[in-house]
Amino acid sequence: MKAKRAECATLAEEFLAMLENERNASAHTVRAYRRELGNFIAHLGETLGEGVTVGAVEHLHIRVYLGSLYERGLTKASAARALAAIRSWFKWLAKEHWLTQNPAALVSTPKLPQHLPRVPSMEEVNRLLNSMDTGAGASAKDEAVAWPERDRMIFELLYGCGIRNSELVGIDMADIQWKNDAILVRGKGRKQRYVPLGDEAAVAMRAYLPLREARLRAAGKAALVAGGPLVTNLRMRGKARLTTRSVGRIVKRVALSRGLAADVHPHTLRHAFGTHMLEEGADLRAIQEMLGHERLSTTQRYTHLTAGQVQRVYDETHPRAK
Repeated sequence: MKAKRAECATLAEEFLAMLENERNASAHTVRAYRRELGNFIAHLGETLGEGVTVGAVEHLHIRVYLGSLYERGLTKASAARALAAIRSWFKWLAKEHWLTQNPAALVSTPKLPQHLPRVPSMEEVNRLLNSMDTGAGASAKDEAVAWPERDRMIFELLYGCGIRNSELVGIDMADIQWKNDAILVRGKGRKQRYVPLGDEAAVAMRAYLPLREARLRAAGKAALVAGGPLVTNLRMRGKARLTTRSVGRIVKRVALSRGLAADVHPHTLRHAFGTHMLEEGADLRAIQEMLGHERLSTTQRYTHLTAGQVQRVYDETHPRAK
């Protein structure tokens, strides 16, 4: 009985190893899938017996599991994430001939309410970025900004290039191509793409780099000047690379100090990049390429954002809308 139950766990581990080694899934994705599959396998053992095999699992068993998640108070989004992991696993099991058919394919995804993120206007973003200008006239004491030059560059890159938080902290000095005005970034699944380096982001970067070099040398880490991470932590701890969590704290702290909404985070600036580009007439395919979206349907979310803004303007200004 124990050996048979171990088969599920063993096959789950083989699937996770495939995700990591063959599909180049991120460590975050592998951790999430391990958690979801572990919970599902535990549920199978409790409901179908310790000796259950993957071939004995039917689509009704998966539906019962999703129902148990709702009973525990989990949201539809959480259930959808669990189902996505289970589906991927069973699809792989079928491909590897452990199953003749995929029972998870018969389970529909929970219908999720479409929550479109609030995107700050171009005026709001420009006002925030201008307030972080480290040139003449800038406030010498800004409690929201620990390292003015670095933090301004963070905002300029997130908004100016539309990159993800993880892509930002993953940039190394060797990835910056000054001659081509481009930066090499590594997206989901370790896929690489080049993003344009805008003028303002380049100015912010050039203001930051001499200070970065001075801090690294003072910390005895001169070897990282030319080949280390672009965005470093304040005290040059460890390998000096800033974490995504720290970037999130920096963005939220600065945004709040400038009067933006409390829900602003690094991805908000990525949404703003896509939305504002579309509002200014950029081609949807070009935006897809810059954002690194695998599917155009993901980029098309920004058409819904701009449509919502058009509706709001209509409601506020047209005399027959009031």
